Amino acid sequence: MKTILMIGMGKFGHHLCQNLARLGNEIMIVDDREEVLEDLLPVVTSAKIGDCTNEEVLKSLGVRNFDLCFVCIGTNFQSSLEITSLLKEMGAKYVISKANRDIHAKFLLRNGADEVIYPDRDIAEKLAVKVSANHVFDYIELTEDYSIYEIPLVKEWVGRTIGDIDIRAKYHVNVLGTKKGGNLSLLPGADYVLKSDEHLMVLGQNEDVDRILKRL
Repeated sequence: MKTILMIGMGKFGHHLCQNLARLGNEIMIVDDREEVLEDLLPVVTSAKIGDCTNEEVLKSLGVRNFDLCFVCIGTNFQSSLEITSLLKEMGAKYVISKANRDIHAKFLLRNGADEVIYPDRDIAEKLAVKVSANHVFDYIELTEDYSIYEIPLVKEWVGRTIGDIDIRAKYHVNVLGTKKGGNLSLLPGADYVLKSDEHLMVLGQNEDVDRILKRL
């Protein structure tokens, strides 16, 4: 469990807050619009109406006391930049700011953000990979070169064990798990027999996974 300060409760802030609360974190939310806070009151520890570009408002929050501070303002970059900078000046431990463009991310990182997130870009990239490749059911980018893919089995693999196929040595990917319906089984052993109605969760370089996809 972590203590989290969230500033800016638009659509992204709402979804993030609800998920963080479900995971048991203690959350304070802040926005200058009372109406966007009301439906979150049952799931947060506290809420405050205020303009966080005002230094006195930020001081009143006790930003040093939070493990994480999120700046989720997406429509007003100047405000996001000011709040990010003020949070760091006031001793915030770790500041995560939302960006919509690369140039915004650069300024945020230079002005105090420890991490920048691009929710719109990340969703777009994930969707692009998923719809462009006929056999990718899910996709998580880890770095520019490495990703986790959910893929169906190559026909010749059905009924054989992972060790017999020697997936890691021959295809240079690691099998993280198998998925059937909504159920995920992690780290199957070398003697696990692959079934036709399940998918593989594999981690590897994108070019190595592409070679597997071409066999499907």
